[in-house]
Amino acid sequence: MTDAPWRIATRRSVLARTQAGHIAEALEVATGRTAELVPLSTTGDEHPERALEAFDTKGMFVDGVRRAVLDGDCHLAVHSFKDLPTDAAEGLVVGAIPARADPRDLLVTRDGARLATLARDATVGTSSARRRAQLQKARRDLLVQPLRGNLDTRLRRVADGDLDAVVVAMAGVLRLGSDLDVAVKAVPLEHGECLHAPAQGALAVECRVDDDEVLVALRTIDDENTRRCATTERALLAELEGGCTAPIGAHAETRGDRLELLGMLSDPSGTRLLRASAQAALSEGDRLAAALARTLREQGGDGILERLRTRSTP
Repeated sequence: MTDAPWRIATRRSVLARTQAGHIAEALEVATGRTAELVPLSTTGDEHPERALEAFDTKGMFVDGVRRAVLDGDCHLAVHSFKDLPTDAAEGLVVGAIPARADPRDLLVTRDGARLATLARDATVGTSSARRRAQLQKARRDLLVQPLRGNLDTRLRRVADGDLDAVVVAMAGVLRLGSDLDVAVKAVPLEHGECLHAPAQGALAVECRVDDDEVLVALRTIDDENTRRCATTERALLAELEGGCTAPIGAHAETRGDRLELLGMLSDPSGTRLLRASAQAALSEGDRLAAALARTLREQGGDGILERLRTRSTP
């Protein structure tokens, strides 16, 4: 065993570095070994002007970070779990999924309005097809506009009056906390209003599959319940073959000795939006996800998915 610092690959954004910093601190406490961050760029970061749906590369927000681990330049990488492709990366494994933050989305406005009380024809910014579909299903009058940029930039679009509202992940706001010095107000969107992305709010820590030393260290910061729920949500995404930019939402939670999964699938406009839920034993997350995917497909999801694939074909 070496005393050299853990080298942690991360995206360059303030939020990504903050999240990786939490992992660094946890590892330092658990192992007594210092850690250092290695900020890197990804394909998604290098093209901030492009809408998310325009990318045809899986892992657009993780590729450069993963490469640093595979090449041996870093011991591990920290990702927002929702950004990881559902296909396993050869040579890598998710060694830890720490306890996640609140996975819900936030509606951010200047006055604390709720979705139902936003002014008619309000302009709302979001980078997500999933959020856009659910917003338009709830309020056909809303003018939903594409939105890229870091979290601080998105919130300032509201504070400066450029947009009436934006929708962002609550987890990011919670993690940055006082570092977000922006005069706005936020209200959580409940699951019936806007079901969050699969694994939203959870972090995934990847390392090389054969790096036993790192794997042992990461087991000390893994949270069993978060792993169970987040991987079940991602299993639904994989069953639907949706990819991380498709209008698909999922929320899993444990209820005693049962695991409950909520799922949402929509066309991009929110005109055809499907919801379903199911329960299974705690150990049967994959079976639960497969059963819920079948339900959504039988409700009309197959047609939606086919149209989504057609839209994404060059």
